[in-house]
Amino acid sequence: MAVDWRHVRSEFPALTRWTFLDTATFGQLPRRAVEAVARHFAHRDELACSDFLAWFDDADRLRALLGRLVGANPEDIAFIPNAATALGLLVEKLPWRRGDRVVTLRDEFPNNLYAAAVLGRRGVEPLEAGWPELLGLVDARTRLVIVSSVNYVTGFRVPLAEVAAAARAAGALLYVDGTQSVGALRLDVRRCGVDMLAVHGYKWLLCPNGAGFMYVAPKLRAMLEPAVVGWRSHRDWRQVDALHHGAPEWKPDAERYEGGMLSFPLLYAMAASVGLMLEIGPEAIEERVLELAARVREALRGLGARLPADEAPHFDSPVIAAEFAGRDAPSLARALRHDRVLVSARHGFLRVSPHFYNDEADIARLEEGLRRLL
Repeated sequence: MAVDWRHVRSEFPALTRWTFLDTATFGQLPRRAVEAVARHFAHRDELACSDFLAWFDDADRLRALLGRLVGANPEDIAFIPNAATALGLLVEKLPWRRGDRVVTLRDEFPNNLYAAAVLGRRGVEPLEAGWPELLGLVDARTRLVIVSSVNYVTGFRVPLAEVAAAARAAGALLYVDGTQSVGALRLDVRRCGVDMLAVHGYKWLLCPNGAGFMYVAPKLRAMLEPAVVGWRSHRDWRQVDALHHGAPEWKPDAERYEGGMLSFPLLYAMAASVGLMLEIGPEAIEERVLELAARVREALRGLGARLPADEAPHFDSPVIAAEFAGRDAPSLARALRHDRVLVSARHGFLRVSPHFYNDEADIARLEEGLRRLL
């Protein structure tokens, strides 16, 4: 059945006032996510939080939804406040050896570059390369490969299956930051061979900032102790009438990495947004965002822009970078904002990032605004 995209768009009230083409910075919240938070607070008032343990049952149902979205089991999913938390767990708790290598792509998101640099201070060798040169750096000394699924500046879409194959052949682990793609592009962690996937949901997953999750593969959980220890670290933490005293016995599930209380208002919003996406269908969403991205690229080319996507493969993503000769990208973005057209500027590029809630009229307004400025 065809998706009624106009009806879907009505879920996003900000779009009535803005031409919003900047999901790579912040996604828009659907009405149902805001309503879910309000229902949760009303429920707290009604029952005075007396049923708080049942909220964790709701969180487990959300784990199942997220598992469906990325091809994982519910027990593989842990909630995190941001992607940096997941990467920090690897930095702090992997049993590093002096002489190990960590490999990442050049011009990665700062999280990934900073983590590699910090490990370099501990005797781990950080290596950076472009694509496909990165594959040649992954060798027997490589302990961890760090990549984003989509580059936040250029929209380069990393061929994860190739990276995973190289990591697997070398006995290395693969960490993927999916913040710039999950919710727009399909990703199956087991099919791709990802060991840890981190997603902060405030972009393409259309969640409030602070709502995120990580997938941790069973083999990685077997070697990775929690970095955060709290009352939920012990396997029987639900026995709140007589919480365990003494050293915690970890649960085998990824939940072991959460430690303490969860941010339930954010998780109820996340459940509503993820539910909307599963209702529409990840395949339909991916098809829609790639179609809109192609229209954006066509419009930008017509205005004389240089696009990295026209110069190399693997730019099939909804993050589109454009460079206009002799024009300052931040100035263009600021001028467009005066016309209530929201895009962003990153490292000399104008960055346009449509999601499934956008339409052809949004792209036409962007094209019209840029034509006036250029």
